[in-house]
Amino acid sequence: MDSSFEVKTISHPIVLRYFETLNAEEFEQTSELFAIAGVLKPPFENPITGRAAIADYLEREAKGLVAEPRHASSQDMDDGCLEIQVTGRVKTPVFIVSVAWQFVLSAEDEILFARVKLIASPQELLSLRTRQD
Repeated sequence: MDSSFEVKTISHPIVLRYFETLNAEEFEQTSELFAIAGVLKPPFENPITGRAAIADYLEREAKGLVAEPRHASSQDMDDGCLEIQVTGRVKTPVFIVSVAWQFVLSAEDEILFARVKLIASPQELLSLRTRQD
């Protein structure tokens, strides 16, 4: 049976821990939340597969980043997995951008897949480009 609900805070402990460890720059701990062959799909990048590769990627790309999740919704999937959608924003030393995260969790509460998607307006994206040049 599918169920869907909207919450203002994240209540699932694995997703909550993802944001806690990411913001604390504990990237090894973040990667351990993923299944052994779990996948992280960052914006504008190829998927990163496996805990070690995810930890390496986060170490290179996520330092100084602060994720600010705002709203979450979840839905049971037919295969026993759970999909959790989170919206919020990410702050970096250079910019702030609106983001959506999609998590697919296994029945064993491991992250099978996490996608990070920018949901900024075209004006916000152009502004980012100008500030980085």
